[in-house]
Amino acid sequence: MIDFTVNKAGLQHNIQQARENHIIIPTIRQMQHPELIPEAIKEKLRHTGLWDVDPVNLFRITWKNEPRESGGLFRETPNIIELPPALTGVKARIFAMVGKWFPTGCHKVGASFGCLAPRLVTGQFDVTCHKAVWPSTGNYCRGGAFNSKLLSCDSIAILPAEMSRERFEWLSQIAGEVIATPGCESNVKEIFDKTRELRERPEVMIFNQFEEMGNPLWHYNVTGRALAEAFEAIKGEKDRFSGACFTSGSAGTMSAGDYLKEQYPRLKLAVGEALQCPTILNNGFGGHRIEGIGDKHIPWIHNVKNTDMVIDIDDEDSQRLLRLFNTREGVDYLVSVGVERALAEQLSLPGISGIANILCCIKMAKYYEFTEHDVIGTVLTDSAAMYQSRIRELDEQYGAYDRHQAQLDHCLHILSLRDDNMLELTYKDRKRIHNLKYYTWVEQQGRTAEELNDLWYDVEGTWDAVHQQADQLDEFIEAFNKEVGLL
Repeated sequence: MIDFTVNKAGLQHNIQQARENHIIIPTIRQMQHPELIPEAIKEKLRHTGLWDVDPVNLFRITWKNEPRESGGLFRETPNIIELPPALTGVKARIFAMVGKWFPTGCHKVGASFGCLAPRLVTGQFDVTCHKAVWPSTGNYCRGGAFNSKLLSCDSIAILPAEMSRERFEWLSQIAGEVIATPGCESNVKEIFDKTRELRERPEVMIFNQFEEMGNPLWHYNVTGRALAEAFEAIKGEKDRFSGACFTSGSAGTMSAGDYLKEQYPRLKLAVGEALQCPTILNNGFGGHRIEGIGDKHIPWIHNVKNTDMVIDIDDEDSQRLLRLFNTREGVDYLVSVGVERALAEQLSLPGISGIANILCCIKMAKYYEFTEHDVIGTVLTDSAAMYQSRIRELDEQYGAYDRHQAQLDHCLHILSLRDDNMLELTYKDRKRIHNLKYYTWVEQQGRTAEELNDLWYDVEGTWDAVHQQADQLDEFIEAFNKEVGLL
């Protein structure tokens, strides 16, 4: 459960800071229904860039932003792309919600809001004396640093040293301090070790995406609902919402699947990971190149008991497709095999982890032999804008791209995907995966075995209870805004 205990002194400091810096905080309900946002705020958004460091951009933490870099308002339905059989090689309909049109170009800005907001509007986090620490494998600390800046908070971003250059360049201008830990995506323990070290500093407060329940609260209530709305907007008369796939990362997005399974009981929910680090599939370990997901552990906030399948993706597939989707030769080839040019031109919308999500959907469709009436949903965490340096590295490694290479990449890394390196989870499989949390969270991070058992045996008192705290958070946000007095 999220703690809503009020620290009166900290709360008054935060209210005063918000008043001085013209900060109004959006509610979860406004993120679900941006039409509820006050007209005065919408008017200001008409003159504000999507990535501008302006507090009004807190109101763009929604899947329904107009796809514009400046001045955009909101759509009735979420931004999506649908991937046709000519691209995917399967009959099933696959759609993906687009993260590029969030501030920072990534939906992690929403997850970080879900973690920071409860402590901010209760005064537990005091902007006059605390620094927000954002442990991450890349995008979460970007979202956290951005939200901290908008809310006039000091921040410390932590991410692996081998992440893309674009992340570090952007963070150097936003975060108060940037710490690069050894290794790549799967070196999460090194991030946790640095976090434990920082915890000794009295001025820091840790917002660990892998265990903060504000992360699943946000995704369940905002991402899950948006995926359902997107499906309802595109479904045909005979269509059914049959599957949802999300690479693990912090596992926050998996709680969107919890929402979908409540609305569509037949839906299958899959978690994805890198084949080079098959922790969920077979307790494995290793480094990998699918930027945006962290491995070698099971996140505390992953509701494993509600997960139907694990799908492993070879990181070479995602790397090769990054070039296919982001070169003129690749786009022209895809058009020649039946992909509409308008869609082919939009294939820069998935970043590396988004490509992995799409591949998970394709493998799920093959495993269950889904038909043209089965719909699978996923999300594109960020876009290729964060990986231009990676594309240049691939050009240097493999040489100039051409039509022949595009054909090979499409055939080998999409059309030839098989239903291998994946597992439909039994009760015992899920319990095995859940039990892996013990070694990270109980032995290393101070959780108790009783808390771990509660996550498995007391669903109503843990997962369900957190999901239902959105209304409580909104009440605190509305009270906070009322005291600030800017509405």
